[in-house]
Amino acid sequence: MTESTDLNLTNDTVSKNDPETDNNLPSLNTTATQAEDRAESVPDICVQKAAKKTSIGGQALIEGLMMLGPDKQAIALRLPSGEIDLQVKPRAKRTSKFNVPFLRGSVRLVTQLRTGVSALMHSADLSADNDEEEDEEKGRLDRFLERHQAFAMTLTVFVSLLLSVTIFVLLPSLFTDLIRYLTGLGKNGDFGGVFLLSLIEGVTRMVIFLLYIWSTAKMKEIKRVWQYHGAEHKTIACYEAGLPLTVENCREQPRQHPRCGTSFLFLFMFVSILVFALIGRYAVWINILLRLALVPLVAGITYEITRFAGRSDSKFSQLLSLPGLALQNLTTAEPDDEMLEVSIAAMEAVIPETDGADEW
Repeated sequence: MTESTDLNLTNDTVSKNDPETDNNLPSLNTTATQAEDRAESVPDICVQKAAKKTSIGGQALIEGLMMLGPDKQAIALRLPSGEIDLQVKPRAKRTSKFNVPFLRGSVRLVTQLRTGVSALMHSADLSADNDEEEDEEKGRLDRFLERHQAFAMTLTVFVSLLLSVTIFVLLPSLFTDLIRYLTGLGKNGDFGGVFLLSLIEGVTRMVIFLLYIWSTAKMKEIKRVWQYHGAEHKTIACYEAGLPLTVENCREQPRQHPRCGTSFLFLFMFVSILVFALIGRYAVWINILLRLALVPLVAGITYEITRFAGRSDSKFSQLLSLPGLALQNLTTAEPDDEMLEVSIAAMEAVIPETDGADEW
C-alpha cells in the first residue's frame, strides 16, 4: 500500500451539478474538438517565469489525476456518472536521514513510484462500472491479489522497476557490447572509443524511450491520460502564477512544465552517458552489474540537476529544461474543461494552509 496506508481516508464525491461546487469548479461543456483548436494558440515550448515555485506535484491517472502537497495527497477522478470523486489523505512525514544530496533522488523515485502505482490501480478500479458479473468472472489470482493488496503493490513496483531497468538500461548496454564485439571499438581501453560506445548506448536508450512514448501516444486511452497530464501542468502553472484556480485561468497556461517527470527521464538518460563513460567497459556481465549498481547514483545526480533547474531562472537552467519541455509535447495533450475541473479539485485539496509551506 502507499506510504500513508494506516492514515484515515477522507472521501468526498463532488457533483458537477452541485451549485456550491460550481462556485469553485465552473462546469463548461467544451468538446474535445474545441480543446484541440485551442491547442494551436498555446505555445509548444514555454519556459515560464512564475510568481512562485511550488513543491506540489502530480501524476495523471485513468480519468483523473493525483496531486501531492507537502501535507496531503489528493486523488480526483471523473466517474462514469459524470461526478468527481475526490479522496484526500495526509502524507507521511519525510525522514531527514534520507534528505541527503545524491541519495534523496533514488529514495524519492522509489517512493513516488509506489504511491503512483497505488493511485493508478485505484483509478483503474473506479473508471469502470462495478457489477456482479464482473466479480463472478474474477479468477483466483485476482481474488488473491485483492486479499493481499500490500503484496500486490510491492510486486507491481518490483516488476515495474525490473522492466524499466531491463528495457532502458540493460538492453542498450547489451546492444553496445555487441557493437564493441563486432567492431573492436574501445577494446584497447582508450577513452575516445569508450566514450563513443557510451554515446551509442545513450542514443540507443533515447531512441527506445522515444519509440515507447510515440507508440503509447497512439492509443486512445493513453491519449486521455496525456490530456490529464496537461491539465495537471496547467493547474500548477496557474497556481504558481498567483491566479485564481478557475477553468478559464488554467486553460490559458502552458501544458509543459520544467519540473515534470518527463524532463527527469530525459536528463537521466543524458547523465547516464557521462557516468557510464567514466567507468569504462569490461566483460558483458560486469557491464550489466556496474550499470545496475550505478542506477541509484545516476538518479541522484539527475534529481539534483532537476532541483537546480527548477529553482533557478538563469539562462543555463532554462537551457537544461528545454529538451524535457520539448519531449512533453509527446507526453501531454491539450485537456478539455472537464479535465481541468478534476485537476482543480485535486489541486485545491492539497494547497497548504500556511503560506509558503509548499515552497520549492
